[in-house]
Amino acid sequence: MSFASEFKEFAMKGSVLDLAVGVVIGGAFGKIVSSLVGDVIMPALSPILGSVNFSELSFQIATNAAGKPVLLKYGAFIQTTFEFLVIALSIFIVIKGINKLKRPPAAADAPPPPPSKTEVLLQDIKDLLAKR
Repeated sequence: MSFASEFKEFAMKGSVLDLAVGVVIGGAFGKIVSSLVGDVIMPALSPILGSVNFSELSFQIATNAAGKPVLLKYGAFIQTTFEFLVIALSIFIVIKGINKLKRPPAAADAPPPPPSKTEVLLQDIKDLLAKR
């Protein structure tokens, strides 16, 4: 089997195509989530949190040969972590809403199952004993 035909067989497998579709949809969904967080959630949180921007926080650990400070920018890490938590919470809420739409109606509307043979026989015995 030639290299080209092996590659064609590999590329045409369902799992590879499903993965490709998932990556494309994931990229588009990532843009939606980023817009949701950046344009909807963060502006809504700004009155509560104020203008929270941790990315400017840093600690000077040394100076380089040119005399410029070498900074440990821990604020950027905190800001990225905060944004991740907001994104994760947003995705959780969206997925929870989607799952509510997909759930089947409650089984409370279904009639109770008929009694088993054992239950029927026990009820007959109980009725016979009650007649005595």
